[in-house]
Amino acid sequence: MGVLVYLIIMLPFLIFAIVLSQGKGAFLIVGFNTMSQEDKKLYDEEALAKFMGKMMYGYCFCVLLWILDEVFHTQWLFSIGFILFIALTIFLMIFVNTGNRFKR
Repeated sequence: MGVLVYLIIMLPFLIFAIVLSQGKGAFLIVGFNTMSQEDKKLYDEEALAKFMGKMMYGYCFCVLLWILDEVFHTQWLFSIGFILFIALTIFLMIFVNTGNRFKR
C-alpha cells in the first residue's frame, strides 16, 4: 500500500520536472506566478524553470528511495531519501534567494 502512495506522490513531481526542465511552465512555480507582470519581466523565466525542473528530478529521486525502502524493507533507504530531501530543500532556498541568479 505504501508503494502505491509514494507512486501517486511521485507522478506529479515527475510530470512537473519534465515540463519545467524544458524551460516551460514557470507559472507552476509558487511565488513566481503571483508576481506582477513588471516583476516577472525582471527574471529569466526559462532559466528559473529549468533549475526548478532539476530540483524536481531530485525530489523524484528521494521519493524513489522511499519506494525502494518499502519494497526491500530497509529503514536506511528511507533515511537517506529523507536527509537528501531536506538537503535539497535547504540548498534550493539558499541558491534561489541569494546572488540574483535568475534576474535578467
